[in-house]
Amino acid sequence: MRLVTTVFTLATALGSAAVVSAAGPVPDLRITEILAGPARDWDGSGAFSSRDDEWIEIMNGGAGDIDLSGFYVTDSDSTPRCGLSGTLAPGERRVIFGKTALDWERAAGYPALGLALNNTGDAVLLWHAVGADSVLVDGYTFRSHEAAADRAVGRADDAGDWTLYDGLNPYTGTIPPFGTGCAPSPMATNACTPTGVERLTWGRLKTRYR
Repeated sequence: MRLVTTVFTLATALGSAAVVSAAGPVPDLRITEILAGPARDWDGSGAFSSRDDEWIEIMNGGAGDIDLSGFYVTDSDSTPRCGLSGTLAPGERRVIFGKTALDWERAAGYPALGLALNNTGDAVLLWHAVGADSVLVDGYTFRSHEAAADRAVGRADDAGDWTLYDGLNPYTGTIPPFGTGCAPSPMATNACTPTGVERLTWGRLKTRYR
């Protein structure tokens, strides 16, 4: 996707490190969990904020260190919400809170909105500025039930299908992804899986326990 104006503005905000060589494969940086509808103090600031306590977790799924210069996140409107910096080691993860994004936006001269994830449904997109282009590295579009209070959606075992982590606010609806009963897990592996339930008819149940 060609986003010349956005990348030029982003390069100005991040410095020359935002413009990188297009040579070589894009590093395996992935989005692993999203919480768009906070109802508690997730960032540990001591006060709840529906803006500041939204969060996105990213992870280095590759075998080598990843220089985060030039990577940035947006929602569905593709406006940069937070530019990344530093390095992630293999298997290491980072949580981007709404307050993190707000501080970056103010420093970079963007509108101070935080992550501004829409609770009626939105997208989280991870981009890499490569020369005059922005390469879409990863992304996920979530629905309204995935953005309800204190529900997160993430990749099972950090690499599998997108799964609903609704342990703090159980989901009983019929639209996938379905609830697992597992709680959101920022800065931890999404290793919690639901316990399978075998559905038996009354006749089969009586037969089993005769």
